[in-house]
Amino acid sequence: MLTGKQKRYLRSMAHHLTPIFQVGKGGTNENLIRHIEEALEVRELIKVSVLNNNFDDPKAVGAELAEGARAELVQVIGKTIVLYKESRENKTIELP
Repeated sequence: MLTGKQKRYLRSMAHHLTPIFQVGKGGTNENLIRHIEEALEVRELIKVSVLNNNFDDPKAVGAELAEGARAELVQVIGKTIVLYKESRENKTIELP
């Protein structure tokens, strides 16, 4: 579980990132979650965008992705989700 200070730090780092995954009208599935897990292992912090043709609540989508990938949901702002998971091999982010 991340503290408020850690979430603020991660939000500031994620500000300049571009979303690398998109959740469309098909919603979330095992394949998407597996790819997100792999990207989190390499990058630790990623953004995911929810497309306009997906009518699910972005907060629910973010919670589902975080639970499936065993990651921390840092922020959901509009239709953009920020996820963080500490990498085992490629640790680059040092949390305060």
